[in-house]
Amino acid sequence: MTDPAAPRRRGRPSRTEEESGPGARERILEAARAQFAERGYDKTSVRGIAKAAGVDPALVHHYFGTKDEVFAAAIEVSFEPALVLPAILGGPLDGIGERLARYFIGVWENPVSRAPLLAIIRSALTHEAAAKVLRGFVLRRLLERIAGDLDVPDPKFRAELAASHMIGIAILRYVIKVEPMASADPEEIVAHVAPTLQRYLTEA
Repeated sequence: MTDPAAPRRRGRPSRTEEESGPGARERILEAARAQFAERGYDKTSVRGIAKAAGVDPALVHHYFGTKDEVFAAAIEVSFEPALVLPAILGGPLDGIGERLARYFIGVWENPVSRAPLLAIIRSALTHEAAAKVLRGFVLRRLLERIAGDLDVPDPKFRAELAASHMIGIAILRYVIKVEPMASADPEEIVAHVAPTLQRYLTEA
């Protein structure tokens, strides 16, 4: 008979936890986004995420691995690259800058995705692990794939230029709220930014 006072084993989750399936995974991901948004990268822990999701910490490790990997998953939920890449790349080439600018600003203007992204940007400015995750996702999984698909010289450098432009706007508008950037109409920002992104990604 199992002693109820015995400590639970770490590592692989119990059969009951495994059987909770995708519903538990979504609860963990939602809790992670909320924890990162509220507490930032440094103060968020796997144990805290598990407690907020109502699961054992082992189940967080089972689905996501390390805290960095949970962090990366939270970014992916906000950006949804698998869904957006065909939309950005599928239209006329001369409009890719506008589509990318409109998508990026749209993600930040959406209150649901803005909170975790604010935590991600703030954490990346002060914590190398968070910065590494952000670089890996935004550059490798999003912008480099866009630039690479366009068959242009130096796609990685072009992706970095585009990323620097968009992340700079995010910091000025949404993090430190510099005026008049902070209160500018989103369409005005898109109109000004789109030609520069177009040049970065397509100009020979």
